[in-house]
Amino acid sequence: MASLAEIRARIAAQENKGQKGSNSQADNSIYPHWNIDEGTVATVRFLPDGNDKNTFFWVERQLIKLPFNGVKGDPNVKKIDVSVPCVEMYNDGSTCPVLAEVRPWYKDESLKELANKYWKKRSYLFQGFVRQNPLGDDKEPANPIRRFVISSQIFNIIKSSLMDPEMEELPTDYINGVDFNVRKTSKGGYADYSTSNWSRKVSPLTEAEQQAIATHSLFNLTDFLPKKPGEAELRIIKEMFEASVDGQPFDNERWGAYYRPYGLEAPAGATAEKQTATIETRAPATAPVAETAPWDDEPAQASQPIQVPKAQSSDKAQDILAMIRARQNKA
Repeated sequence: MASLAEIRARIAAQENKGQKGSNSQADNSIYPHWNIDEGTVATVRFLPDGNDKNTFFWVERQLIKLPFNGVKGDPNVKKIDVSVPCVEMYNDGSTCPVLAEVRPWYKDESLKELANKYWKKRSYLFQGFVRQNPLGDDKEPANPIRRFVISSQIFNIIKSSLMDPEMEELPTDYINGVDFNVRKTSKGGYADYSTSNWSRKVSPLTEAEQQAIATHSLFNLTDFLPKKPGEAELRIIKEMFEASVDGQPFDNERWGAYYRPYGLEAPAGATAEKQTATIETRAPATAPVAETAPWDDEPAQASQPIQVPKAQSSDKAQDILAMIRARQNKA
């Protein structure tokens, strides 16, 4: 288990580096804190990562959300999102085909809004116990060690508190650790978690919690990152991105064996090997309005159609992208 000093040093190193450079369907082992009612608090006790080589007690996940105008052949579906892994998440020098296209868009003021739609979204995987649960219909799994998918808003609170010199002990310490309170409010019609905070009172693990760790063992959080896309998956991601920019519907026959919206079955004949690459969103494929994804606890809202600048309107995504590239080459 890494010490608090080691975590602080690692966070500082990552931030300095940034300044210089300036899976499968979820089950009830994931605690859906985004479903708690406004004005309520879920109290959790984070635990270390089962991977003792991980300095932190979390791992970062990077996904790209591709919005589509429904599903091909299904008039009942209006808007859906499909999430795909960004290969930059694996820190091995791999190039993300979506970000390779999107990065230059930020140089053009008229393309920034479009670029933001396709930029990678960060979330963070934690594990621990739920100690105060305001979800009346939540069913605790046999293994009470739950996983948490934390948005950047909550994560920034967690990280900044770890850098506070007044925090003297690692919050995941079995004896001297503290709870974290997830507080849900609203701001401007959106879910807001900015008042979430660490408890000031030390709270040792109970005998039952320690026994649960001994019985079930801690999760290796890296095991729950999406499978790294191979050459075939990267080709599919690029195709889906171009179709999304073009405003096309999701083609399940063409892409569903690799990535598809939550609730939509894989196409007939899809191989097991291909299906292992699938990441499903939380939005049922038959719903006209997307539900909140488990890695993004911002409020649920309908996906908006992509607005391509008038000067770049085209019947083909390749033409749209070609126009964008041409404009950038002239700049």
